[in-house]
Amino acid sequence: MINLERHKHDNCQPFLNDKGIYKMKLKATSRRTFLQNTAKLAVGFSIIPRHVLGKGFIAPSDQLTKGIIGLGGMGRGHIPYASTRVVALCDVDATHLASAQKIVGGGVKTFHDHRELIALPEVDIVHIATPPHWHGIMAVEAAKAGKDIWCEKPMTRTIGEGKKVVEAVKEYKRMFRLNTWFRFEDNFYGMNTTVRPIKKLVESGLLGWPLKVTVSKTTGFDWKFYWVGKTKLEEQPIPAELDYDRWLGPAPYKPYNAHRVHQTFRGYWDYDGGGLGDMGQHYLDPIQYFLGKDETSPIKVEVDAEQQHPDACGTFRKITYTYADGCQIILDGEAKDPTAAYIEGPNGKLFNGFKSDIPNLKEKLAMMPDPVPQVTNFLDSVKYRTPFALNESNGFRSCTIINMGKIALQLGRTLHFNPDTQEFHNDTEANFLINPPMRGPWTI
Repeated sequence: MINLERHKHDNCQPFLNDKGIYKMKLKATSRRTFLQNTAKLAVGFSIIPRHVLGKGFIAPSDQLTKGIIGLGGMGRGHIPYASTRVVALCDVDATHLASAQKIVGGGVKTFHDHRELIALPEVDIVHIATPPHWHGIMAVEAAKAGKDIWCEKPMTRTIGEGKKVVEAVKEYKRMFRLNTWFRFEDNFYGMNTTVRPIKKLVESGLLGWPLKVTVSKTTGFDWKFYWVGKTKLEEQPIPAELDYDRWLGPAPYKPYNAHRVHQTFRGYWDYDGGGLGDMGQHYLDPIQYFLGKDETSPIKVEVDAEQQHPDACGTFRKITYTYADGCQIILDGEAKDPTAAYIEGPNGKLFNGFKSDIPNLKEKLAMMPDPVPQVTNFLDSVKYRTPFALNESNGFRSCTIINMGKIALQLGRTLHFNPDTQEFHNDTEANFLINPPMRGPWTI
């Protein structure tokens, strides 16, 4: 491992390469000093067992280890990850646990209680792949235990839980990755490009300011409105393989029905937030990034939707977010306008497929500076203690956009928000939903 703190005062200096990864290089020096520093570096790269060097040190020869909590589709789907080794698995459904154990093979430890997995000294990274109502509790507990954290989206079910995760990750100096990646790689849905040229376009000023971003099927984004709950659920026998009480955890107790758990849990406010909860962070985090809003939040959210059921998530016609500078994000659930632009500014528009009414756009963008490099390999983040591109801070901000919308939907009214205090103005009901009570004995 290259220890940046160790070498920053001697003849080595760190630099960030074009992939956002820290490397080391020797400063210009004499032949004698070069040989002396080479010897020093050789000592630095010795293979030393981690337990000898203390908690948190990762020797260069070590393979990072991972424990996964939640072994449904996402948990099992992320078992293989280059240069990591799964050493522990946890699930409250014995069938899921057995299926994942078969994939990993012999030697893996299995648990019913996530706290036992988090306490294992041999686990470097805790991967949280449970429904969102567990994300906050588990992330905070992992941070306190000295683990780095890989968390599925949405980051947390509530704004209050997100605040607690940010505080814990910073207090215990952990690395955090939120598992949505479109701000730094892969084609961004219907845009037929990565987010990078969109970021360049926004930063160039060619579209003008303020900007309006419309997220709909027309612009290439499907809100997956099939993630709705059922309003009349009959109580069913709890399957023998499932610990339903622990699956609910901090959520209010409600009689078991198969539609509440596993593949269809997203349709219920207690556990997620329908299509908005499922796809929101995939769609909205890159918007936050290219608008330059990673350190703030919208000041207003307006909703146009049918009255929501108190238990089951429904759909929406439109949700509109407005920032202090006039920028807007519009979630268009009906997509009635086939000519809608994805981004619209005073001076131009960008459409689905990265088409624009600005002449020679690609040639103009080629002459513009590239966005600031990001650390996009979480293993480098863990080894060199450099924050990941999508971390607890900016991830909290993009998740807050989702959770603001959920609260406005549930209450059926326009809300005004303070990005600094992260509270709603003069609305007791809305502020109650920032930190709703948890079912005992669970707390955060």
